[in-house]
Amino acid sequence: MNNQTNYTMLCDFYELSMANGYFQIPMKDRITYFDVFFRHIPDEGGFAIAAGLEQIVHYIQDLHFTEEDIAYLRNHGDFDEGFLEYLRQFQFTGDLWAIPEGTPVFPGEPILTVRAPAVQAQFLETYLLLQLNHQSLIATKANRIVRSADGRPVAEFGSRRAQGASGAILGARASYIAGCSSTACVQADREYGIPAGGTMAHSWVQMFPDEYTAFKTYCELYPNNATLLVDTYNVLRSGVPNAIKVFKEVLLPKGINKCAIRIDSGDLAYLSRKARKMLDDAGLPECKIVASNALDEYLIRDLIQQGAKLDSFGVGERMITAKSDPVFGCVYKLAAIETGDGVIIPKIKVSENAAKITTPHFKKVYRLYDNETGKALADLLCLHDETIDDTKPIELFDPENTWKKKSFTNFTAKNLLVPIFQAGKLVYDLPSIQDIRSYCSNQVELLWDEVKRFENPHHYYVDLSQKLWDIKNDLLEQMRSI
Repeated sequence: MNNQTNYTMLCDFYELSMANGYFQIPMKDRITYFDVFFRHIPDEGGFAIAAGLEQIVHYIQDLHFTEEDIAYLRNHGDFDEGFLEYLRQFQFTGDLWAIPEGTPVFPGEPILTVRAPAVQAQFLETYLLLQLNHQSLIATKANRIVRSADGRPVAEFGSRRAQGASGAILGARASYIAGCSSTACVQADREYGIPAGGTMAHSWVQMFPDEYTAFKTYCELYPNNATLLVDTYNVLRSGVPNAIKVFKEVLLPKGINKCAIRIDSGDLAYLSRKARKMLDDAGLPECKIVASNALDEYLIRDLIQQGAKLDSFGVGERMITAKSDPVFGCVYKLAAIETGDGVIIPKIKVSENAAKITTPHFKKVYRLYDNETGKALADLLCLHDETIDDTKPIELFDPENTWKKKSFTNFTAKNLLVPIFQAGKLVYDLPSIQDIRSYCSNQVELLWDEVKRFENPHHYYVDLSQKLWDIKNDLLEQMRSI
């Protein structure tokens, strides 16, 4: 969030313990490469949406230890005094590359890479993962919900169910990036310029002697933004009839036909169809119908398939908490170290669980786009000094099932990882949230519909170059001999 809170100490204690150890060995200046990547797409979807980079940038720019931080560490761990003195001048002096916010991303590929001295690189782990895991999770869920609405606006309604204040505000930010039209969170509007809006709660209706008076008073106060909540008592017998009566008495004489009703309970498909007919018969065809009440992508899709007459949706808890799959799972793993003369030595983590074996070395991530359709064909991980000649055919192979091969021609290759920091200096122009949102929408459109399916989506190819595969395989062979 855009405030003055110092988040330097928002870290895991082991990062400080390791940093202290690197300082004393000494290994604090050893250049390291760390990748951030994830292993599984939430909800077994076909892709995820990267989000959270802007907050990482602000964090790195403000990274410093205060005297209070150092005093705390002196009393809460076996830290070397030389290390504590070193922390007084601590700042990030390394390099960072990232895939821009709003980009569709896939398991196994680095969405962020850090090159920095060991102490600095290790120390970034918690905050980088915190931001990328949270916002990418909410953006991924929100994009699914927005796509299920089939062009109808989706408003983010989740602040009161979010996990804490930052969960509400940054969750609103992530949902807007992913395509939500607005938020109910005023602070998110204030900090990030996300359109905020709202109507009324049931308590407004209950405060008045009757529903008609509540509706009439509200329309008199807010004639240009009149959305009436019609399910406090009975949607069809009182809510909609009273709304119609008030719209005709208060709004139409003023020449205002922009109005709406919101249904927050009951059989939304049935009630919306009945309400639509009542509104049309009353000469209010332009009155919109908004639905809310614990919605998600599956419920919205089913409502539309069942012929619900709904113009927009308000989605809260199931989006702001990503309730169906609430952990994104980004990890921060060492990929390489540098010798004093600049030679890069690849590093690999081996596990009996094949999914947890890392891909070593300093890497690039290329995305191949079909020149005829513009659609994304595959991603290719390769060494940092490899380039793809997209004027020539290329053959990719599945890194796990190597006999699966496919040739691509007439494509354009784009390097997805862009420089954010170089030698500790910000070299990236942070885009506006509106630009990120537009970019996200455009990039999702470049995915095939098969990848965007909710159930059993097509497995998007994320392959390794021959050189990178050989290095990984050689390291695995070396590990087998240990």
